[in-house]
Amino acid sequence: MSTPPPGLALAGGTAGPDALRPLLAIVLAALTDGAAARGGPIPRGGPEAVASRVREAVEPVLPDHGTGAEEALRTLVRTVAHGAADPADPLCAAHLHTPPLALAVAADLAASALNPSLDSWDQAPAASELEATVGRTLAAEVFPHGRDPDALVTTGGTESNQLGLLLARERHGTVQVICGSAAHHSLHRAAWLLGLPEPVTVPSPAGVLDLAALDEALTELPGPRIVAATAGTTDTGRIDPLPEIADLCHRHGAELHVDAAYGGPMLFSERHRTKLNGLDRAHSVTLDLHKLGWQPVAAGLLAVPNGALLAPLAVRADYLNADDDTEAGLPDLLGRSLRTTRRPDILKVAVTLRALGRSGLAALVDRTCAAAQHLADLLEKHQSLELYERPTLTTVLFRPYVATDEETADIRRTLLAEGRAVLGRARADGRLWLKATLLNPHATQGDLEALLELVEGSTPR
Repeated sequence: MSTPPPGLALAGGTAGPDALRPLLAIVLAALTDGAAARGGPIPRGGPEAVASRVREAVEPVLPDHGTGAEEALRTLVRTVAHGAADPADPLCAAHLHTPPLALAVAADLAASALNPSLDSWDQAPAASELEATVGRTLAAEVFPHGRDPDALVTTGGTESNQLGLLLARERHGTVQVICGSAAHHSLHRAAWLLGLPEPVTVPSPAGVLDLAALDEALTELPGPRIVAATAGTTDTGRIDPLPEIADLCHRHGAELHVDAAYGGPMLFSERHRTKLNGLDRAHSVTLDLHKLGWQPVAAGLLAVPNGALLAPLAVRADYLNADDDTEAGLPDLLGRSLRTTRRPDILKVAVTLRALGRSGLAALVDRTCAAAQHLADLLEKHQSLELYERPTLTTVLFRPYVATDEETADIRRTLLAEGRAVLGRARADGRLWLKATLLNPHATQGDLEALLELVEGSTPR
């Protein structure tokens, strides 16, 4: 077989090192040019301006004759970089959208180049073992006293929550989900997808699940039931009282699932891991390392204390996991996911764990939590900005004292349209708040002060 010219590698050739080197140089230059053109955390001009630039760059989407790999890469990567929300910019702090570690991005490139598919061993011999080994290690972090802890790799918290409820349903035939009013919306969607009753929502007046109301719900509702607690809500970053919830579940014979997509990486930190006391008493736990694990999307997990709990996911497809192949020793991968074709997202996670170790990850977690506390300090001393509460994790809510809800929303949209800052929004105590979700461990005091100055400067006088 002839070797394709390097410049055509992405147009039908192989993605080997020789083919990738010249293309990577183009990509890196286009990323740099796009970021320079953007000039801030998000492009200026709002949706219409961004859409116009994208259409101009991409059309015709399918030309009669291709422009070549170099031109296509240069044009479209630059366009997307120009129009990106840059999570590495300290003023981009709206969502649980992390600045990925460079080494994790590099590992993700290797995963794409090798292109294993984790639906059968003969497509991913090494990647399948890497996923199994790393998954067990991370599950043991969550369940240090588990009998045989294991973890499945998912696309994120939504899929993990769905899997957690699915496994509970398969154990019991059906199950009533009980969650707090601050729980992630994916739990309600998962119940709908799985044909379960609408989740019973327990009040969370203090931002966490109310224990008296939960006790009452567990007393009144017939079983089987599963309580879905949260370790890191999307609006405030609060953590439900996990030990007390676990006690109630034990007393009432209910199962416990914990959505720790946001707060789970606190386990790496000796300083903060006690916030997750009680997590190991759950029947399943959602984790997302593309949040406080600084991984490129996607890097989700569902951890269980005993791998036998995953048995309901088993399925047979003769062309992928024939009985005689399994009996002959070929690993069966289909029961590791609801998906069939899967990329090796575990590679970037494994590289990160090995490169940084527990101490390195703890340092990133601690620095990021410290930045949130420092922002709260600045707000407590600020003359015109009000702090909602001290942060539990890395989410800080604040608003101008003099602004109405409508004006607060306008401040956020103005900063977006001007490309100056990206802040989220959350409703708490009946009012609308600006939300800074800090995930950049390198944010400085000057960055935080600049963010507050931008908000103050956009506040109506």
